[in-house]
Amino acid sequence: MYPYGFGFFDPTMLILIPAILLTLYAQGKVKSNFAKYLRIQTRKNYTGAQVARMLLNEHGLNDIPIEVSPGQMSDHYDPVKQVLRLSSDVYRGSSIASVSVAAHEVGHAIQHDMGYMPLTLRNKLFPIARFGSSAAWLFIIIGLILPAFTTLFDVGILLFAAAVFFQVVTLPVEFNASSRAMQLLDAHGFITTSEAGGAKKVLNAAALTYVAAMAAGISQLLRLLLIRGRR
Repeated sequence: MYPYGFGFFDPTMLILIPAILLTLYAQGKVKSNFAKYLRIQTRKNYTGAQVARMLLNEHGLNDIPIEVSPGQMSDHYDPVKQVLRLSSDVYRGSSIASVSVAAHEVGHAIQHDMGYMPLTLRNKLFPIARFGSSAAWLFIIIGLILPAFTTLFDVGILLFAAAVFFQVVTLPVEFNASSRAMQLLDAHGFITTSEAGGAKKVLNAAALTYVAAMAAGISQLLRLLLIRGRR
């Protein structure tokens, strides 16, 4: 008798398939778009670092340093240390992809400076979500293996739910940063009208990865709730 499926197959795994496919599609889309527009230079020929510096200064954020981050697509704004980190391709490149990503990260710095509520909430949730994503499966597995500790399974679900909620809150933060990026690039003339389409594709593809991550998290949470219901 197999309480969680037929043989070694758990039918609840089917719930994950759409999210897995979306994740694979999103990953392929962001890599292909980034690679394509990394090769197309902007007419203004400003590097990502120069664009980021000018936009930060324009918003009174002169004290925020810009550093090179190791790896590709490792760009991020650190709200704790208040540092903008750009990958080498973005920092030194003057392509459509480089300036788009740089402007996106500046968007996060501006959000932080103005106290943008979803970003503030995400930053407060981050420690809980980080612990939840790493510890949830330990509780879940113990709760599944040892029936006497079934309460741990519920604890694991709650921790995982916290991580999923963090992903949900992340969506408006990322979409807003991308929207700001397009406005900033256009307002300051860093891209031309013909280059705006490529910038949007780069930013939209990146945003899709967050949608996919949220979908995967929600699907997994639903699966765990179904398993709990069967128990």
